[in-house]
Amino acid sequence: MRRVGLSELTAFVTIAEHRSFRAAARQLGVSPSALSHAIRNLEARLDARLFNRTTRSVGLTEVGDKLLRRVQPAMADLDDAVSEVGEDRDRPSGLIRISAAESGAKPLIQHVLPAFLATYPDIHVEIVVDTRLVDIVADGFDAGIRLFDDVPRDMIAIRFGPDVRFVAVASPAYLSQSGAPKTPQDLQQHRCIRFRFLSGALYRWNFERHGTSADMDVDGPMTLGNTNLMVDAALAGIGIVWLPDYQVAEHLTSGRLIDLLKEWSPSIPGGCLYYPANRHPPVALRLFTQAVREWVSKQAV
Repeated sequence: MRRVGLSELTAFVTIAEHRSFRAAARQLGVSPSALSHAIRNLEARLDARLFNRTTRSVGLTEVGDKLLRRVQPAMADLDDAVSEVGEDRDRPSGLIRISAAESGAKPLIQHVLPAFLATYPDIHVEIVVDTRLVDIVADGFDAGIRLFDDVPRDMIAIRFGPDVRFVAVASPAYLSQSGAPKTPQDLQQHRCIRFRFLSGALYRWNFERHGTSADMDVDGPMTLGNTNLMVDAALAGIGIVWLPDYQVAEHLTSGRLIDLLKEWSPSIPGGCLYYPANRHPPVALRLFTQAVREWVSKQAV
């Protein structure tokens, strides 16, 4: 088999990332027909089909997915090597793709990114908001933002958020009608508003007190995939919600929501930025993680 060229692998990775020949062609500055020809040549050399193509979509075959997982990190490392050669002469540049929950991204957008992007105008940051706990390596992200307990153990994590306490809350109107639960088990008799991940999984409510835990699969009249809407539903008196305390802090202070089962709601480690430990981070990501660390150190003073 003749050696596969770098240009063909670049074409393959770009199409796989965009799931589109046309979009990949625009990025690479070539025609879609030239890109199709390059992929046909690559598939012929590998004697394997890499993409399933229809008139509406482009998807990886099993072989294509396996190749992407091996090639994508290597291509990123090559790009990083080229960037580092000119780092002393030119302004740092590059794209940082981050997978994050909306609430987790806000502190960095507010406190880190304004100065960071002003300092490095040639670096572009893309934040993809997703409720799923995605595999950042397999899905082509450089980093992720999640609660510390949700971070895979083979990642480097930079904690930047305070500890978080999940709370069960409801409106005074709901409690006047249905009463307040005294124990987690009492929730089985209440209307609860559940959260569903994009993956389809329902979020379970986890309580703990004095070493005793209760893992609840609650029920109720409404299921939502957005935590801001869950707050609105609780304020409207529809039922009880289970959310991080920072999302309902102002409503607890004003009395529009009531904190329930306080003794069953322990604190857990807060948000963090994380990235693969087994890869040399690209220049742009390395500078960004440094900026986050510097902000965290200032907060600790």
